[in-house]
Amino acid sequence: MKTSTLWRALFFLLWGGVSTTGYAQSATGPVVSGTVTDAVSHTPLPGVTVVAKGSSAGTTTDANGQFSLPAPAGSYLVFSYVGYGKQEVPAAGSPLTVALKADLQQLSEVVVTGYSEQNRKTLTSAISSVRGDALKDIPAASPDQLLQGKASGVQVSANSGVPGGGIFIRIRGSNSVNASNDPLYVVDGVFVNNTNLIATGLGNQVSSNPLADLNPQDIENIEILKDANATAIYGSRGANGVVLITTKRGTAGDKTRITFNTYHALSEAPKKFKLASGPELAALENERFLNDGGNPALVPFRSVASGGRGLPEEQPTFDRLSDVFRTAQTHSYELSAAGGSAKTQFYIGAGYFKQESIARPSNFDRYSFRVNLDNSVTDKLRIGTSTALSRTRRNVSSNDNNPVGVINSALFTRNNLPVFNPDGTYVKYGSFDNHLALIKNLNNDAVGTRVISNVYADYKILQNLTLRSSWSIDFNDMYENNFNNTLILAGQPRGTASSFLSRDITLLNEQTLNYNVNFGENHSLQALVGNTLQRNTFQRTSLAGQQFPGNDLPTIASSATQTGSSGRSEAGLVSFFGKATYSFKERYTADVSVRADASSRFGRENRWGYFPAVGLGWRLGEENFIQDLNIFQELKLRASLGKTGNQAGISDFASLGLVQGGTNYLDLPGTAPLQLPNPNLSWESTRQWNVGLDAAVLQNRLVLELNYYDKYTSGLLLNVPVPRKTGFASVVENFGAVSNKGIEVQLTANWLKSKDVQWSTTFNVARNVNKIERLAAPITTGSRDIFRLEEGAALYSFWLYHQTGVNPENGDAQYEDVNGDGNITVADRKLVGNAWPKYFGGVTNSVTYKGFDLGFTLNFEKGAKIMNMNRFFLVHGGTQSNIGYLSDQLNRWQKPGDVTDIPRLTTNPASNNYGGVVQNLSDRYLEDGSFLRLRTLSLGYTVPAEVVSKVRLNSLRLYVQAANLFTITPYSGLDPEVNSQSGVANTKNFDWATVPQPRTFQAGVTLGL
Repeated sequence: MKTSTLWRALFFLLWGGVSTTGYAQSATGPVVSGTVTDAVSHTPLPGVTVVAKGSSAGTTTDANGQFSLPAPAGSYLVFSYVGYGKQEVPAAGSPLTVALKADLQQLSEVVVTGYSEQNRKTLTSAISSVRGDALKDIPAASPDQLLQGKASGVQVSANSGVPGGGIFIRIRGSNSVNASNDPLYVVDGVFVNNTNLIATGLGNQVSSNPLADLNPQDIENIEILKDANATAIYGSRGANGVVLITTKRGTAGDKTRITFNTYHALSEAPKKFKLASGPELAALENERFLNDGGNPALVPFRSVASGGRGLPEEQPTFDRLSDVFRTAQTHSYELSAAGGSAKTQFYIGAGYFKQESIARPSNFDRYSFRVNLDNSVTDKLRIGTSTALSRTRRNVSSNDNNPVGVINSALFTRNNLPVFNPDGTYVKYGSFDNHLALIKNLNNDAVGTRVISNVYADYKILQNLTLRSSWSIDFNDMYENNFNNTLILAGQPRGTASSFLSRDITLLNEQTLNYNVNFGENHSLQALVGNTLQRNTFQRTSLAGQQFPGNDLPTIASSATQTGSSGRSEAGLVSFFGKATYSFKERYTADVSVRADASSRFGRENRWGYFPAVGLGWRLGEENFIQDLNIFQELKLRASLGKTGNQAGISDFASLGLVQGGTNYLDLPGTAPLQLPNPNLSWESTRQWNVGLDAAVLQNRLVLELNYYDKYTSGLLLNVPVPRKTGFASVVENFGAVSNKGIEVQLTANWLKSKDVQWSTTFNVARNVNKIERLAAPITTGSRDIFRLEEGAALYSFWLYHQTGVNPENGDAQYEDVNGDGNITVADRKLVGNAWPKYFGGVTNSVTYKGFDLGFTLNFEKGAKIMNMNRFFLVHGGTQSNIGYLSDQLNRWQKPGDVTDIPRLTTNPASNNYGGVVQNLSDRYLEDGSFLRLRTLSLGYTVPAEVVSKVRLNSLRLYVQAANLFTITPYSGLDPEVNSQSGVANTKNFDWATVPQPRTFQAGVTLGL
């Protein structure tokens, strides 16, 4: 760089930014003026950068698209604007009229980052983008499900196939043990609270997904911020990654476009449990009886005449599962209008979505309405809003991980037993309810009201300096009304009812000051400073009633015994942040950011956390020595280093010593200690560095993105044991560390790109290695303490007995004696695998030919383990007297010489097959959960414009689609993508009567008016 150029740049940075044009006016020559418009709509374009080529003079157009600047005689003016092609025009013939054409490729390269936008060319962060076109028409109740298989390093799986149910999403692994591992969701600048508000006890499954309140049809694009350089600007909210959701907005100069989209779908269970038939069950019971030393003449299933229950071959088979699983329907209707003038742009969308679960009687309904409005009040002031309203209803059904769930009641009850009593009433067996009684009498309704709204004002202080103030609210309200009548076990003896009103409100106020300028032809600078004020309030009121006069009087006011309680919690966060990005020739780029957060959850001396980050980018492809190779169209190296924090997952008063009321004595009110204080409690912090490579070859036909990252989280917020003499079991402290290291690869192949045919394929794969680096003591969790956390192991590790085989001579199970003491005890349990896949990813393929489009998405995981609790309970060897068998029980050991991993049928605890110390907690039921799934397959046709115009339509697209068409997996359960213990921290891939992901066939139509 010449010295004079450097001095001009420095002068501009220090002083030139406050000039009326935004550029140092060192050039001499005539003043050139004119107007810049859109080439199609002919509306003025404000904010276009205008530079006199070969000079330091430059400016930006005003609200009316007008500009004025001095330019040397005979020079050229260069016009550039995000989303439009750059254009050079001779600086002659003033006033000029310049029409810029939209550059769709350039538009696709604009990336939304923290509080700003950035051209992908200058990006130094690891950010995955998923555009709206890749999300449309997918039958998903919530937007997070749309990411499955589409973003490298982002693991997304539904906990079950229940509509609107919980979802598991991890960006570059799990960082924490007790605190939250969920990413931050930001919708049009609003921090979305993803707390589950459903209080009804339905086992350990998270029964709702708060993001299901958002209508996926409103989404324009999704950006996933993964490395610290991208997320540090969000400070304590960004430790687990950030998902930025941008919804649709109107465009200046567009006439109003009305779009109607509807689709209808049918869903079914792709696989069902295979149970032993009535005769097979009877034969197994007789065999168990004999193996236990019973008299052959007294086997339970023998002729009725001899006092038995009937011969095995005489036993009926009652198919209860067919009553539970159904062909479910999904209906979606969405109407939107978008458009705008040079001053006002708008998007209005309304939708109705109804989805039945494939397992009766659950379903999910959503009414949604969105208004996005932007208005230029003056050439300096711009105001707007993004407001979404939704009303949801869930018919909440007790299913997985619940012994009295609908599926368990049909699955566990022996299928040779009748469903009805002789008098036609429901028959119940043991601790299991009648499945039909549950389906027809469950009355668990959860009705939610959600308001996610943001209002903003942008004021242009100077040409390149803008102040933005925004006010946001996330109002989430859930009302549950449950009544258990006397026809189901939960309603015994005379009916029970409960009611919950839960409310979670997040208020947010942000101010940002943005400075954005291009000076000369080679320099660009983006800078911002800002602050955030946030308050979160959670409150819940609950009522319960028992003893009702009849099933027709379900309100709690009708009950004989009524109880109630209420609670409220509040937390605040104050933040200050700043960021600067400098780029030279779009070749060398540097990012620097820092954020300071103060949380009310920590002690007074430890409330502030500081989260800096830096990123560097070098586009080698712009260097002569690379260009001379004539190989790369893009070649860029990226590196970043930063720190983020975490406070989610602990209580709002975690650092305080607390007492609780309600500890009454002799009918007098009293209090009792509840929690030990810890004034030293502070932030979890995650240090992460990332190196990346972006490359494009073969005229951009092959595009590669490669990332390697290393994350280290220290100061874990843990419940650390304390001496019992304190009167407490534990206290929350900062202790422990977790690391995540991994690699991400994404390759896009643009096979064909002609006028009539476009064909592209994107493949992504990622590997993450999780490790607990430091822990005060091992922690066991989950049902029967199946999961264990200990130093050197990964989160979600299974702690079980290792079955080495089945003795072929006597049929007894054999287990590894880990400590060598000759006995199988709890000391012989060990870590035998974990729920993390060794790698995961997806493939997205899109082909268009004239009006036809064909696309599919595959996603896969390799190496994750799943604990199949269905086999745990239903391959029980006869020890459970009121539970049936899976057909897998037929593969048991029967005679000397048999080779199998299923031991002989016996209730003798000495054999350690099913009872005794081991209690079946062996890796016999730990299975490989690898899978390859065809997530979506779609075929569409867009009717030519000249045809639809004859019926006064702007556009018409017809399409059909299949979801989860096939899954290739060695897992013997219904679905490898499950977790029935998602409500329990540090558990994953625990399958217990879980509703599988449905196979769905849908047809839809999109009309443009």
